Amino acid sequence: QVQLVESGGGLVQAGGSLRLSCAVSGFTFNNYGMGWFRQVPGKEREFVASITWTGGRTDYADSVKGRFTISRDSAKNTVYLQMNSLKPEDTAVYYCAKAGRPWRAVMTLSDGGSWGQGTQVTVSS
Repeated sequence: QVQLVESGGGLVQAGGSLRLSCAVSGFTFNNYGMGWFRQVPGKEREFVASITWTGGRTDYADSVKGRFTISRDSAKNTVYLQMNSLKPEDTAVYYCAKAGRPWRAVMTLSDGGSWGQGTQVTVSS
């Protein structure tokens, strides 16, 4: 059974940092691209960052480039999102996603095969 469990969200002041974690199980982690998305009430879930199955390539939404870093640890079956210089507009529920097929990146909603339950990030001004 595929499971993705996010953690690390919380309340932080603008300019601060948070690190989100997504611990996964139930599939061969090294075969799947992983990603982070976020959603605010009333809006569609949007892409934040993606990392390939090897970790050799990362992609970011323009809004987070230079501030967020996605990484993965194969020994821990975990993907991370380091968020620095946070802004109030980063406030959202953040979701971890696994690609729907092996050897594929996940950069759009349709690419996502499995999702975590989400973790709330709130940035105060």
